[in-house]
Amino acid sequence: MNALAPVPEILWTDVGAVTDIPRQGARRAPTPQGVIAIFRTGDNEVFALYDRCPHKQGPLSQGIVHGRTVACPLHNWIIDLATGEPTGADAGKGCAHTVPVEVRDGRIRLGLVAG
Repeated sequence: MNALAPVPEILWTDVGAVTDIPRQGARRAPTPQGVIAIFRTGDNEVFALYDRCPHKQGPLSQGIVHGRTVACPLHNWIIDLATGEPTGADAGKGCAHTVPVEVRDGRIRLGLVAG
C-alpha cells in the first residue's frame, strides 16, 4: 500500500520591491527555513536560492551575478540561478536549493513552505 505524502502548503511572502535589488545584484532575506539570496539579473529576471554554495557553504549573495549565474565568492563555483546547479567542470557536484519566486506589481514574493 502506498500512502500519498501530504502536499506542503506554500505561503507567498512579500520580501520587497524589485527595485530594492540592483541589476546584477543580490539581497538576503532571513526566513524560518534559513537565509535566502534573491538575485536580479541584468535582464531584470529575479531568482531565489538558499544563500549557501553547495561546495563550501559560501554566501552566494556576495557573489558576482553574470547572465543567469552567480559566482561563489569563496572558490568561484558558477551556479545557475534557475536550477541551483553548478556549471562547467563542477556540474553534478551538488546543488544550491532554489526557492519559488514571483514578481507581482513590482514586488518580490517568495514561496515558502508553511510550518
